[in-house]
Amino acid sequence: MFTNTNKLRVRYGETDQMGYMYYGNYAEFYEVARVEMLRTLGLTYKGMEEFGIMMPVLELHCKYIKPALYDEEITIKTTIEKMPGVKIHFKYELFNEKQELINVGETLLVFVNMEAKRPCLAPAYFLDKMKPFFG
Repeated sequence: MFTNTNKLRVRYGETDQMGYMYYGNYAEFYEVARVEMLRTLGLTYKGMEEFGIMMPVLELHCKYIKPALYDEEITIKTTIEKMPGVKIHFKYELFNEKQELINVGETLLVFVNMEAKRPCLAPAYFLDKMKPFFG
């Protein structure tokens, strides 16, 4: 299992009239969290695209428990529970400044060969970076 944590602050433009983070922005927080998680391993979307691999999202699940509020620093815990293959599954837990769980989500992405426009196995260099966490 591989876990990473990072923090994002809710900006004014991400909120609605009530000062709550707009529901559609949670997906953007998930994206930032997974991009930064992969970056900690030296993996980037840009680097994968240079090798001809894309990672589109197949599924997004989101459960709202409490609102994220304007100017709050949100802690995002991102977890990959099993070794990727053709697909990679990310889980997210968002916590407010009081460390209360406010949101949980999941995304399922697929590795796609850009030339063939077909699903493919995760690249070997990607799997090599993941192996230490899934002994």
